[in-house]
Amino acid sequence: MSKIIVIAGTHSGVGKTTVSMGLMAYFVNQNMTVQPFKVGPDYIDPTHHSAICKRPSINLDTYLMSKAGVRETISKTIGDADISIVEGVMGLFDGMDSTEIASTAHVAKSIGAPVILVVNVKGMSRSAAALIKGYMEFDNKLNIKGVILNQVGSMRHVELIKNSLPENVKIVGALPKNENVKVPSRHLGLYMASERNHDISIISQFIEENVDTNAILSIAEDNSFEPMNVKNDDDYLNENKENQRFSSANISSRNVHKENQRFSSANISSRNVHKEKITIGIARDDAFCFYYQEMFKAFENCGANIEFFSPINSEIPEVDGLYFGGGYPELYLSELEKSKTTKKLKQFASDGMPIYGECGGLIYLCNSYEKERTSYRMADIFPAIAKNTNRLQALGYTKAIAKGNFIQGTLKGHEFHYSTIECMKDAKFAYEMIRGKGIKDKKDGIFEYNAIASYMHAHPYTFPVEKFVEQCRKYKRS
Repeated sequence: MSKIIVIAGTHSGVGKTTVSMGLMAYFVNQNMTVQPFKVGPDYIDPTHHSAICKRPSINLDTYLMSKAGVRETISKTIGDADISIVEGVMGLFDGMDSTEIASTAHVAKSIGAPVILVVNVKGMSRSAAALIKGYMEFDNKLNIKGVILNQVGSMRHVELIKNSLPENVKIVGALPKNENVKVPSRHLGLYMASERNHDISIISQFIEENVDTNAILSIAEDNSFEPMNVKNDDDYLNENKENQRFSSANISSRNVHKENQRFSSANISSRNVHKEKITIGIARDDAFCFYYQEMFKAFENCGANIEFFSPINSEIPEVDGLYFGGGYPELYLSELEKSKTTKKLKQFASDGMPIYGECGGLIYLCNSYEKERTSYRMADIFPAIAKNTNRLQALGYTKAIAKGNFIQGTLKGHEFHYSTIECMKDAKFAYEMIRGKGIKDKKDGIFEYNAIASYMHAHPYTFPVEKFVEQCRKYKRS
């Protein structure tokens, strides 16, 4: 059984990423096997976790996956780990809308894991005690076992806070300000791990000097996870009720759940491996770097080989389907405009190759991209022009009813972008947005030929992976 612990914060920016990465680095330096996790639909933090721990960091999200899905994912991941560290998202209780769903607290309760609360105490002494007390008592079903104080000014500062706290509150760390352990950020979050040299000795030493790591190990609980009965999962039941509201879409909630369960990454069995092998090309470089590790596993579980390639630097490999994830294509427009992949991609699409794109992938598959009064030619598959706005256009969870060639049923995901898409009159859409903005007028999933792309980043737990792979098999045979 793996020990497991959740690192949460009172709010965003309090230092939970520093603490999480530091603990991972410290335990790795102690020759322990560390399994990292990240709460929420985050692509960037997990790359730093993976670079430190040398194993993929997995996202946990009770909205995208349900509580049962979160537990099942953990049960299949932590087997050989000495300790599993879950980095939270935003503030401890911040969930979807005004609910606890998808919050760090919801995940922690779903997996029965103890919580360490990170608090930025800059400019506070006794007031910090009031803040901590409120978090401790807000939800009596949550197991907060320790507190790490960040941005402390001195040992005197620590003592003032400690003496104001009830005896049952355990301070397990006090971190002084340290510019050497910060990871710089930009418009979509932190820089990717591939853009940074990870010297884990610095952050490991910082944690060793300022955190009681033995106390952390003591607090982390041994845990074994039995699969949850989906019929008893409140999220599942609520989902059924919500789907019934949208019966006009001609998709019954019962069939939606059968479909989603059948094609979720957690439920795709090895029954597919005897089928004809196909290869899916996945764009992965500095322009396209936002992916769920679970999506790769799901493709492989369906009998697909994966071949990564760089649209910036290389040609399209010999594959039977293509997947363009999100990322930063807006930072590499000149390179993409000149690339061999860009110039040849439309021919592959017109030949019927299945192509799927998300956010950055959507932008790339459009006719062109306009930035700072300059137009850059893109893949020209969809009759649409992407435009940079330099301001946030959409952020949040999404849900859609999909009626595409190989994407059908209910999809859950999230959207986060600074661009807009100006569609031509003949643009066609496959997604009806129940939640989220999409591309235009609550429509998303623009499609042409056998290609489809959306602003929505779909999670593999509801994405019909098996149907996409089967579409690739049909293309291979044609």
